[in-house]
Amino acid sequence: MDIWLIGTEETTQVRPASIHGMLWLQTHFEDAHWEALAASEVILPNTDAMALARDAEKAGIRMSRLSALSLMGRL
Repeated sequence: MDIWLIGTEETTQVRPASIHGMLWLQTHFEDAHWEALAASEVILPNTDAMALARDAEKAGIRMSRLSALSLMGRL
């Protein structure tokens, strides 16, 4: 896997999972955002995340989507 997309109903966290994923993300975000990308701190609206995923998949980047998980009593 190169990039994980971890989503809620409205937003998606972008989490690079390989050097290929990180390098690809660096071509789509400004230098000022690279540190946040590397730390998995980037959260996008779902529509933007899905557009990013389509572009990445066209480029051969392996994507995985996951719904955010929360457990009752452990928040």
